[in-house]
Parts: sequence; C-alpha cells; structure tokens
Amino acid sequence: MMRDQLGNDISGASEAAVGQFDAAIEAFGMYRGDPLALLDAAIAEAPAFVMAHVAKAMLLGLAAEPAARGTAAAILTGTSGMAMNARETSFADAVRLLLDGQWSAAALRLDRHNMSWPHDFLAIQAGQLIDFFRANARDMRDRIARVLPAWQPGMPLRGLLLGMHAFGLEECGDYDRANEAGRRALALDPRDSWAHHAVAHVLEMQGRAEDGLGWMIARQAHWASADNFFSVHNWWHRALFHLALEQTTEALAIYDEQIGNALNGVAVNLVDASALLWRLHLCGVDPGGRWRLVAEQWETVADGALYPFNDWHAAMADLGAGRDKILNARIARMTVAATGSGETANWIRTIGLPLVNGFAAFWHGDYQTAADTLHPARFIANAFGGSHAQRDVIDWTLGEAAVGAGDRDLAIALANERLALKPFNPLIQAFGGRARALPVPVPVPVPVRTK
Repeated sequence: MMRDQLGNDISGASEAAVGQFDAAIEAFGMYRGDPLALLDAAIAEAPAFVMAHVAKAMLLGLAAEPAARGTAAAILTGTSGMAMNARETSFADAVRLLLDGQWSAAALRLDRHNMSWPHDFLAIQAGQLIDFFRANARDMRDRIARVLPAWQPGMPLRGLLLGMHAFGLEECGDYDRANEAGRRALALDPRDSWAHHAVAHVLEMQGRAEDGLGWMIARQAHWASADNFFSVHNWWHRALFHLALEQTTEALAIYDEQIGNALNGVAVNLVDASALLWRLHLCGVDPGGRWRLVAEQWETVADGALYPFNDWHAAMADLGAGRDKILNARIARMTVAATGSGETANWIRTIGLPLVNGFAAFWHGDYQTAADTLHPARFIANAFGGSHAQRDVIDWTLGEAAVGAGDRDLAIALANERLALKPFNPLIQAFGGRARALPVPVPVPVPVRTK
C-alpha cells in the first residue's frame, strides 16, 4: 500500500504520482504554484489514483463557480468504478455534499473525517475553507484545534496548520492568540500566505492601520511573489489599511496595479475587486470605467443560484457600471433560486437578496430604504460568506445610508459602534464627525386635544 508524505494510505498510485500529489497538496496549502496541474500530472502518471481525482474535484468545488462546479461533478462521477479505501470514500462523500450545495453537511462530514484521519491535511484545509464560505468562525477555529495534538513538531505541513488556527482564532475575536499563532507559523515558513493574512486580519479588526501597513510592506516579498495565487487578497488587505488612513490615492493605485490588472475570471479575485471599488466609492472616489470591466467578468461566474456572496459582489459591479437590466435579471434568478429548499436557497432568501436590494437602494440614492434594509441584514449576514473584514462593508454602507437619509440618531449610534471597536481609525473618526454634524431633528408638535 502506498502512503502520502503524512502517512495516509492511498489507492491506485505509483511512487512518482504520490510525489506529485504531495507537491499539489503543499502548493494548495501554501497558495502557491499550480496544484491543479500537479494533480493532473499525478493522474496522468497513475490514472487509477483515486485520491488525486477526488482532490481535484474538491479544489474545483471550492472555487464556488458554476463551470468549475460542473467539471468537479463530472470528475467525481468518473471515480465511481475506482477502488477506494475508507478514508478516500469518506472524503469523496464530503466532496459530493459540497457539490450538491450542502455546505454545512459537507463541513460536518469533514469534522468526522478528520476525527478518524487527523493527518489528512487536504480534508482539514477544505473543511476550514467551507467553514469560511458558511461563516462558521467556531468550526474554523476548532477543526484545527481538534487535530493539532496529533501533529508532532517536525511533521510536514504542521506550520500551515498553525496559520490556519490563527485565522480561526482571529474570526472568533481571540486576537492575541491569533497574532501569536500566525507569527509562529511564519517563523516556520515565511511563505505561508494564509498565516500572513491571518495576522493582517488581526491588525484590521483592531483598527491598527499603521501597524498593518508596516506588516504588509515588511513582508511583501513573501506574499506578493509571482507564483502566489493569494496575493490579490493580500493586496486588498493593504488597500484597506490605506483607506483607514484616508489614503485613497494609494488604495486606488493598488487596485489599478495589483487587483484590476489581475482580473482573470476567478471569483475570489472578483470579490476583492468589487469590494475595493465599492469602498473607494464610499470614500468619494469615482472608479469610473473600472466597474464595467469587473461586471463583465462576473457574468459567467455568479449565476444567482450557486453562492449568494458572489452575487452580492457581482451586484456591486452591476450597480457601479450602470447595468440595471443585468442587475434586475440577477435579482430575478436569485428570487427563483430562493424558493427552493436547502441551505443555499435559505442564504439567498434571508441574506443575499436583502443585501443586494439594500445596496441597490443605496446606489440609487434611496438612503432611507437602504438603511431600513441593511440595518437588520447586518445581523444575519454572519451566517454566510467571507470574513468579518469582508462583511464590514455592510455596516460601512449602512452608516453612509444613515447620513444620506439625514438620520442623525442612527448615524451617531453607528459611529459610536464603530469607534468602540476602532477608536483610532481616522476614517471612522471622520464619519463620526459627519454624523454629529447632521441637523438635530425638530420635534413634531403633538396636537392638543380639546374637549
């Protein structure tokens, strides 16, 4: 029986194919190189190497894109006649649940999977990414905590687990431990993009923009290398620190040089593009024709049914590009998908549509409707998609809607919320000033009733 570098039994492989498979798993864990090409090489070397097939299906499924999801389903179907051991069967079951849109069921399957096979690194990483897609901060943290004791110092990829644990700790608000775990991971391997990104999240959530910029600049050679397919997101983080310091020129330059120029039809990059352009708009910067380039690429990536977090970001680009007809068609598809059963339909119905409608109202100047829609939506948005830093744009847009509507009470209350979390953030301090400068509402006289 062949084994991978972590000691997991694998079926249908050759020694050369196992080497390519190990390299693919490490590349994916590092967010470097081309793990799909390495898996293809392993499959070409050993066509019956079932774990290489199901690993490729998982990676494509995690892209959360319609075309990739279809390819992944075909790959998984093609493994039906291959010999599988218990671990491979369990992992394939998790892939099948993911491709069926059962995000939480897939995550729970991987919970149990790693209880039995704690050294299955791909299952651990896939599980945390699914947790990220469903915004389950506790499992992002705890699925790593459950397996770490089984990983002895010196084991391959152990440092990557520390970086993953750092991100789970950060999303649970345990910033000191997250910072320490992330930096320990980077001491083991400074190329670990996920660990670097976890520390960047800590600094973002603590409102330490100047420290964040220093962190990004000092380590740029590690996270911005040409083979790093996570670099766009880390550039996005650097742009957020610039925005917090009201350095919009620098943030726009990052968009043009590092994000807009890297658009390649990949959902995670398009999310960053839409999200940064929307934030620049909130800062008073007109992105101009940049919106249309992003919106056009969203057309084949966000279908209104697969993953509403993507559709919400696609809607931002539609609005910015003035493509109301396309946006209305997207909303119509989402409305139909929302009538279905299952987790994705519920996300669309309860979170996706309110966010899209609230952002649309804001863009079109109906600030009161935007405020009324986004105020309750922000409390349920933590049930799907992305990180706290990514979802912060909801509160930011809500605040600007309150100012636009002249709702002084709401605007001041939101400013107080945000300043309590980030008291030294110049951008939020400026928002608080604008909120307090709104006219005090004039009391409406109550008619005196006479007998």
